[in-house]
Amino acid sequence: MPDKIRCAHILVKSEQQAKELLERLNKGEKFATLAQQYSQDGSAKRGGDLGVFGRGMMVREFEKPAFELQKGQISGIVKTQFGYHIIKRLE
Repeated sequence: MPDKIRCAHILVKSEQQAKELLERLNKGEKFATLAQQYSQDGSAKRGGDLGVFGRGMMVREFEKPAFELQKGQISGIVKTQFGYHIIKRLE
């Protein structure tokens, strides 16, 4: 398993909105575009790109599914103290 990965995410406050965005992603909409439009954190302007991070740098609820993804794969909905995330593994 890699020690460092690069991911993007979409962070929203409601589970319902996360479900709607995941459905749109599954229909082929671009992850970066939806992140720019809907993500509620500073990564939105970068298409959700969080950059490279190592183990122990993110909250556990986020880190575990992020490190389990394959390159290009998108997670289901991940709940943390910050809200509801959809994670995409970039590298």
